[in-house]
Amino acid sequence: MTNMKHFKIHYIVALFVAISIMTPSGVSATERSLEVSGWIPYWRDSEGIKDAKEHLRDLDRVFPFAYTVTTKGQLRDQAGLSDKEWKNFIKSAQRKKVEIVPTVMWSDGVSIHTVLSDDVLRAAHISEIVAMVKKGKYNGVDIDYESKKAETINYFSLFLKELKGELGKKLLTCTVEARTPPESLYREIPEVIEYANDYKEIAKYCDRVELMTYDQRRADIKLNAEKAGQPYMPLSDVDWVRKVVELALKDIPKEKILLGVPTYGHHYIVTVAPDWYKNYRRIGALNVPGILDIAKEYKVKPSRNRAGEMSFTYIPKSSLLKLPSSFKIPKDTPKGNIIAARALAYANKSGETITFNMATYSDAEAMKQKIDLAKEFNLRGIALFKIDGQEDQKVWKYLR
Repeated sequence: MTNMKHFKIHYIVALFVAISIMTPSGVSATERSLEVSGWIPYWRDSEGIKDAKEHLRDLDRVFPFAYTVTTKGQLRDQAGLSDKEWKNFIKSAQRKKVEIVPTVMWSDGVSIHTVLSDDVLRAAHISEIVAMVKKGKYNGVDIDYESKKAETINYFSLFLKELKGELGKKLLTCTVEARTPPESLYREIPEVIEYANDYKEIAKYCDRVELMTYDQRRADIKLNAEKAGQPYMPLSDVDWVRKVVELALKDIPKEKILLGVPTYGHHYIVTVAPDWYKNYRRIGALNVPGILDIAKEYKVKPSRNRAGEMSFTYIPKSSLLKLPSSFKIPKDTPKGNIIAARALAYANKSGETITFNMATYSDAEAMKQKIDLAKEFNLRGIALFKIDGQEDQKVWKYLR
């Protein structure tokens, strides 16, 4: 019995050593689970809280999309984080080791420059943010300052440096706009390209960087050309996201990047002229249930489009346009794109310019493409915009 006991001990020790050798301390994202974060929007916070509660086991961090900023740099809590509903959720989340990091969102470029370029105003703004984090006992703060001027670039970097210094061990995460590579953004690349974000400086001071890889639309002129022939107005084509990530990785370490993933959709009026889909006018944003209600109303089945997302086209009931089913369209036309194909055939035959409606949205499969891409690049994780109970619920199975 003694020999057998010694054998078992030696076997366990050897096995432990072997596992230690095979598993280095710096485990890659493909060997561990991705960090999963998500924003709860203030305009649907009750629904978002309920949704997030049901998926706390799948989340590492929640961003309450709560704070906006006045022209003078003062915070405004749009969500009411001091309300009982929020307080109970925050306690539940933090008990389960889910970090709570409120987002401060500001999109007034003029006011941002005015405040951040003034030493006194910038210091006051920083003090208010730090006080908010400490008072709420949050794990940190997420800075989402958009529409900045190019002249603000150094002041924004200085602001992040000073803010991180005041936050100490608290997390500073930064949500930044996606940057399309110049060769895919311009037909003639300018000699000097002015940016409002210094990615290298942002990487220095931000513990996490959430790339806003959504609302792509017509940003990538190369993909617009490659994927013409069907309506192309994507939220987040994985081919574009790949370009954005590859460019960002030149300045931002992969272990800091969270890939922003859209969970919503958009609604457009599309103008079609002979030989091309000429123009897209956005009617507004839509969530998955609302989009599927429209599809049901018009008896059309959404299908996968060239961006890898789901979409469908239809003629609104208010339109007087009639498209004969006799028009020839390609045999491989996706079901959701039949109206668009007929509209193009009609425009080609008549020489007229006409319109139809299109809805496009990010379903679970489209989101999985980005999850897989984050794993491929060994990124820190992903960040869902948004969590409000109206995302395609199937996505959660891909996050487990």
